[in-house]
Amino acid sequence: MRKDVRILLVGEPKVGKTSLIMSLVSEEFPDVVPYRAEEITIPADVTPERVPTHIVDYSEAEQTDEQLFQEISKANVICIVYSVNNQKSIEKVTSHWIPLITENTDKDSRVPLILVGNKSDLVEHSSMETILPIMNQYSEIETCVECSAKNLKNISELFYYAQKAVLHPTGPLYCPEKKDMKPVCAKALTRIFKVSDLDNDGILNDNELNFFQRTCFNAPLEPQALEDVKNVVRRNLIDGVCDNGLTLKGFLFLHTLFIQRGRHETTWTVLRRFGYDDDLELNQDYLFPLLKVPPNCTTELNHNASLFLQSIFDKHDKDRDSALSPVELGYLFEVFPYTPWGPDVYNTVCTNDQGWITYQGYLSQWTLTTYLDVHRCLEYLGYLGYSIIAEQESQAAGIIVTRDKKIDLQKKQTQRSVFRCNVFGDISSGKSGFLQAFLGKNLTRQKTIKEEHRSYYAISTTFVYGQEKFLLLHEVFPDFDYLTDADLLCDIVCLVYDGNNPYSFEYCANVFKQYFMDSKTPCMMIAAKSDLPEVKQIYGCSPLEFCRRHKMPPPQSFTCNTAAAPSREIYAKLTTMAMHPHARLRCMCTCNRCTFCLCQNFLNSELLQTVRAKVYAVVRRRHVSQADMKTSTFWLRASAGAAVFALLGFALYRVMLKTR
Repeated sequence: MRKDVRILLVGEPKVGKTSLIMSLVSEEFPDVVPYRAEEITIPADVTPERVPTHIVDYSEAEQTDEQLFQEISKANVICIVYSVNNQKSIEKVTSHWIPLITENTDKDSRVPLILVGNKSDLVEHSSMETILPIMNQYSEIETCVECSAKNLKNISELFYYAQKAVLHPTGPLYCPEKKDMKPVCAKALTRIFKVSDLDNDGILNDNELNFFQRTCFNAPLEPQALEDVKNVVRRNLIDGVCDNGLTLKGFLFLHTLFIQRGRHETTWTVLRRFGYDDDLELNQDYLFPLLKVPPNCTTELNHNASLFLQSIFDKHDKDRDSALSPVELGYLFEVFPYTPWGPDVYNTVCTNDQGWITYQGYLSQWTLTTYLDVHRCLEYLGYLGYSIIAEQESQAAGIIVTRDKKIDLQKKQTQRSVFRCNVFGDISSGKSGFLQAFLGKNLTRQKTIKEEHRSYYAISTTFVYGQEKFLLLHEVFPDFDYLTDADLLCDIVCLVYDGNNPYSFEYCANVFKQYFMDSKTPCMMIAAKSDLPEVKQIYGCSPLEFCRRHKMPPPQSFTCNTAAAPSREIYAKLTTMAMHPHARLRCMCTCNRCTFCLCQNFLNSELLQTVRAKVYAVVRRRHVSQADMKTSTFWLRASAGAAVFALLGFALYRVMLKTR
């Protein structure tokens, strides 16, 4: 909605322009009329549309042509005043004023015109027969009003229509020549219909119509009023109502009827509620609401946004197979001005055996967009009508901005659910295979991927201690000298080398020493292609020794050359390390074999934590009494039991270490 309206009155001398303005202000005909009235401003609280209105007069005697041109360029609506008893002033409307206004206004931004026939008190006949052909000839003419400044006839209506022509213009909605709605308006209303059709059955039932009515006009329709509306459509359109619900044709017909009957403010209210501006384009403020994301913070979808997206998925999953076929996905994106997901999305998220995006893959793609480009996510949610359907102030209400990562490290806990893993490795080291394996694709399926459909991202869910988290893998281009800040900014680093290539490990070692050796980002070494014979890496030390020196976990063997889907165990480990970077098992020296280092690692190990928890559970289950706990026998037994568990656990830990 505009912040104000500027109305300019033009016309031949002595037609009553100034009298109209003064009669409106004083509510009586002035005895003395100056050549020109000063610009007046009508406050918002006294106008029907609640918008401040500026009324500007023009006088040929006091103003130059240059001043007139400036006023025309500033006006939102222009009233061309003629005298109903002066034929010459009527002829001047088409011979002088309309061409003059057309020459001094931008062709792309059409200024609405109002024809004003003043001095109707002096004649008994109407001038409408003469004016109607002019209105049909010029589409920019919104309406014609006959009035009398002397009798105060239609004075308030004149300025109301002028204000309405700016706030609710007919031009973008309706074509008078074709007597039909313009295609751009029909397209916008079609999107609104599809957003409002919550069950996607092609019909607005009573519940959906009432929700639509409340959303746009803050009041539901009474049952009888709802039935009356449908009856009007039934009488005029055969297929306008189906199964007692309003079809798309019926919805469009209803708005065409509103416009033809001069109630286009109804259609404009609907359009503006769903985010459209005066040019029937989605408003930038609607698509991109303000959202501040401080440095070192990330963005995620909150629970309400996830539920909304789930409802959109269910709405379009017609066959209920928990996956969206290309046809179903096409219907989902009909409310978008373009297709937001390219063919690479099928290699970014999980798909079923037919290659269709599953529900998990669908949510993963939305999570990826939110994490990498939150403003793009806000735009997409705007197209889907999130703020309207979820009854939120804007799409920004569906976004969580996480706290600074430094605070997470200090508090040794995080509430984030999305973790980024940047994957480094030399050419042909197995990075792409590692990403695609995360999506459940073995080597055979990976070979079917076209190069132009390749994705450098892969995102799916893993479980960390029973909690579902998203792991985002990003394959970094192997250009050692040109790594950007985005390449280095992540929660965990994955260094992939080919165990069958003796020169592959050197790249990983150099990347680690150059960029991550002194950082707090946890790193993991992956020995890819473990199905092939392992060869000795040509480097100063072995990968295992390198990891020991730099307090990293030992290299993890991995292969995607499997008959079934590759193992996901390694991805759970990556997510765990990203989620708990402070809990990494680090040696206190470089040997990782001395008693102090082994004990330190053992005390911090999950094994001992599990043993302690089980001992505690056993004691609780036995319902030890307070009297028993005071006896020395009880504590002797407890100490002996704990010592046995500790010795067994330590022995098991040494055996596991030797196998490594």
